[in-house]
Amino acid sequence: MLNTGRVKATANTDAHIGKVVWSSVKSVWFLSHLLATVVVAPFVLTMSSFAIFLLLTAVTLCFGHSLGMHRLLIHRSYECPKWLEYLFVYLGTLVGMAGPIGMMKQHDLRDWAQRQSRCHDYLLHGSGMLKDGWWQLNCDLQLKNGPTFNIEQEVLADPFYRLIEKTWMWQQLVVAVPLYWMGGLSWLVWGVSVRIAVSVGGHWLIGYFAHNEGERTWRVEGAAVQGHNIRLAGLLSMGEAWHNNHHAYPGSAMLGLYTDEPDPGWWVLNALRNLGIVKNIRLPIQLPIRPELVTEASDLDSRVERVPEDCEIAKFIRRG
Repeated sequence: MLNTGRVKATANTDAHIGKVVWSSVKSVWFLSHLLATVVVAPFVLTMSSFAIFLLLTAVTLCFGHSLGMHRLLIHRSYECPKWLEYLFVYLGTLVGMAGPIGMMKQHDLRDWAQRQSRCHDYLLHGSGMLKDGWWQLNCDLQLKNGPTFNIEQEVLADPFYRLIEKTWMWQQLVVAVPLYWMGGLSWLVWGVSVRIAVSVGGHWLIGYFAHNEGERTWRVEGAAVQGHNIRLAGLLSMGEAWHNNHHAYPGSAMLGLYTDEPDPGWWVLNALRNLGIVKNIRLPIQLPIRPELVTEASDLDSRVERVPEDCEIAKFIRRG
C-alpha cells in the first residue's frame, strides 16, 4: 500500500472496505445552519447583512481555508511567520468544516485513498449526487482496516491548535456575538449560518464535480480517481477548483497554473511574497518529478504558465 505523508499503511491496510455511518454531531451542525438559511435568512435579508455574508465568506475561504488550512497547514507549500499561520488557520476554522487536526486527517485520508488502485465510494465521490451529498455532509466513513496517522508534533503539541481543535464549533461565537450586537438577527444569520451552509455545502459540491467531470490536463496513472478542473468555480473557490492541477502537483502553492486559470489564493500569496511576509513558496518546477504523471492535454505549448510577479498593491503599500 502506498504511504503518503502523514498516512501510514501496512500490507493489511485497505481503502476500499468500510461502512458509512451517520454522524450525529456533524449532521446536526450542518443541518441546523442549513435550516436557518432556508427558513430564517430570506425573511431577514438586508443589503448590509448580504454584504457581511460576502465579506466573511471571501475572507474565511481565501485566507482561512485555501491559504491557511490547505496550502499552509496541510501541504506546507510556503513559509510565513507563526502569527500569520495562526491567523490563517483560525480563519480556516471559522469556515465551519472542522478544527485544524480534523481537517488534516480528513484531507490526508482522502488524498491517500484516491492514490490507491481502488477506494471506497465515499472517498472518491463515487455515488450519485444526492447520496454523496448526504454521506459527505452528514456521515463518516469507518474503514475496516484503515491507515494510521502520524501528525507532526509541532501541530499536535501546539496549545493554540489543541484549543481550537477542541472548541472549533464554539469559535463561531467570536463572530456571532459582535454580529448580533451590531446588526441583530439579520447579521447573525447571514454572517454565521448562511456563510457556514454555503461554504461547507459548496466545498462538498466542488469536490463532487472535481472528482467526476471537468477539464483534465494530467492523469495520475494507477490512482483510483482523477481530479478535474472546474473552470466555472475557479474564482469562487479561491482557486481550489483547479483540482486536476492539484492532483498533479499537490505540493504546489499555486493552484491555477496558467494565466487563464484565476486563483485568488495565489494572488494574495504573491502579494505577501512581494511584501516579504511569506517565503520559500513551492511551485511545480521545484517539486520532485512524478513518473506516474501523464500529460493528457494537447495544447500545453500554447498556454501561458503563471509565474511569480510584481504586485501593484504591494508596490503601493511599500511606497506608503
